[in-house]
Amino acid sequence: MKKVVVLTPQDARYGFALAGVEQRLAAPTEAEELLREALSEPDAGVVMIDERLLSEIEPERLRELESRWFGVLLILPAPQQAEAENYLQRLLARVLGYQVRISP
Repeated sequence: MKKVVVLTPQDARYGFALAGVEQRLAAPTEAEELLREALSEPDAGVVMIDERLLSEIEPERLRELESRWFGVLLILPAPQQAEAENYLQRLLARVLGYQVRISP
């Protein structure tokens, strides 16, 4: 059975481990290295990373890491930025490669 690995900043240290998920704490400066390590583990099937840790990882580098991996990589929205519309816009911009304006 594949495992779930979650990379979060220090301030989120009590959340995921309580649910039985393997949680690793990181600073933005060490996030890319920890992400690479998690993606290279053969028993990791899902890797989640807190959006706040992505500030030091170039978007092209993130796409490259994700494209070489067989599992699922999820980016968790930052707690203070969890508005559905803003998150959807960021997600669309990431997938499509440019900003999309959503009108009601």
